[in-house]
Amino acid sequence: MFFIDTSRHGQPVYDPIVNQSLDNYLVNDLKLPGHGLIMYVNQPAVIVGVNQNAYAEVNMPYLKEKGIKLVRRTSGGGAVYHDYGNIIFENIVINDDTHFGDFNYFAQPIIDALHDMGAKDAQLRGRNDMVIGNSKFSGMTMFKVGQSYAAGGTLMFDLDMDVATKVLTPEKDKLASKGVKSVHSRVTNVKPYLDSQYQKMDIEAFKEVLLRHLFKANSLDDIDTYHLNDHDWSIIDDRLKGKYDTDEWNYGQNPGFDYYVSKHYDIGTVSFNFSLSQDNRISAIKIYGDFITGGDISLIEKALARTELTQKALVRALDSVDLKANLGDIQADNLADLLMEKTRTK
Repeated sequence: MFFIDTSRHGQPVYDPIVNQSLDNYLVNDLKLPGHGLIMYVNQPAVIVGVNQNAYAEVNMPYLKEKGIKLVRRTSGGGAVYHDYGNIIFENIVINDDTHFGDFNYFAQPIIDALHDMGAKDAQLRGRNDMVIGNSKFSGMTMFKVGQSYAAGGTLMFDLDMDVATKVLTPEKDKLASKGVKSVHSRVTNVKPYLDSQYQKMDIEAFKEVLLRHLFKANSLDDIDTYHLNDHDWSIIDDRLKGKYDTDEWNYGQNPGFDYYVSKHYDIGTVSFNFSLSQDNRISAIKIYGDFITGGDISLIEKALARTELTQKALVRALDSVDLKANLGDIQADNLADLLMEKTRTK
């Protein structure tokens, strides 16, 4: 493993729109052979998954009042709040998908480092969460291009929990499935669990210590490092223009179809926003959620278009698509049941 330094001219980059585009560049363009790691800090921002409806996940008035940025990442997973008390780490693996989907493989080095620093109860729990007790301090996600991928997540060191609680508005069903009542009650910072010398650190000092633990190095100079250069940054800047720096990408379209149904499953939350024609057929549909898939959910949307809203017809349409490859390990019957709940919310 080697480190990829994402500072610019020796200065850390805190712009979340820039930082969220880095993995896309590293996987699709630069393609450094082997296993690289990036680690950075964002200014206050809400980061939503590529398949999420931002309007259903975020308190938009509060976001705009506080000047918090909204940024859409290129991978799945749920909405998270970042600020100067939070670290983002991503493993960039090129031409070797052996460990794609194995969250434990990438979480364990972080957990081992935190154990060394005093947080002995840190562990991976469920699909992709690192926790202490019943509280989450890190969520992980992945996205894949061919045999290359990015796998990483957040690590809450000293995040402002009050702001996070107010700006994030997750589906109530998702919270209920985890047996908790609020965002605040199920997340924690790792700072209080660390030995005293680490609790006195600011975020940049903690990031350096974490890197040294991960690479088992006495200093950052001892770590095999690739530094992003002016050529790299010129391409990154170019990639941002017209896509990742636009409201169309980050906020996405809120189609405002007639019906919105949502349910949390083992693969994550799946939501359908759709409209019906006069003959009770799906006239328009959009799938949202925090599920993580390397497939193409538009194939499922296309299969459901013009389908009659009956259990039998929905199952037949859903069975015509490889759900496991394009959404996750879920049965057509379950999704049909959800769509049939159209009268629950309008």
